[in-house]
Amino acid sequence: QVRLVESGGGLVQAGGSLRLSCAAAGSIFSINDMRWYRQAPGKQRELVAGITSDGSTNYADSVKGRFTISRDSAKNTVYLQMNSLKPEDTAVYYCNAEVTSYSGLFTRNTRDYWGQGTQVTVSS
Repeated sequence: QVRLVESGGGLVQAGGSLRLSCAAAGSIFSINDMRWYRQAPGKQRELVAGITSDGSTNYADSVKGRFTISRDSAKNTVYLQMNSLKPEDTAVYYCNAEVTSYSGLFTRNTRDYWGQGTQVTVSS
């Protein structure tokens, strides 16, 4: 079994910064893509940023130049550094990862996992 545990959310004033972390734990063989999504009240969940296993990144247009995604493969952890925060960044942020885990002595299973979400609130 694999679980993703997020931390780092909170309340910050507009223009401030926060750093989110998401650590994967369990019977992990490898982690492929890791992503951050967010969901604001009354809105659909949207992709914020993604990073591949070789470090290639992509960002939503709304966060380009302000957010930076990174990962520490040795720690199975992905980070989201959020700078110049705006009230419209207020949302629950979710970590997502494609994980290959051990499902038996000689078998592996690949599937997506989600974190529990962490609230980010930006006040104006």
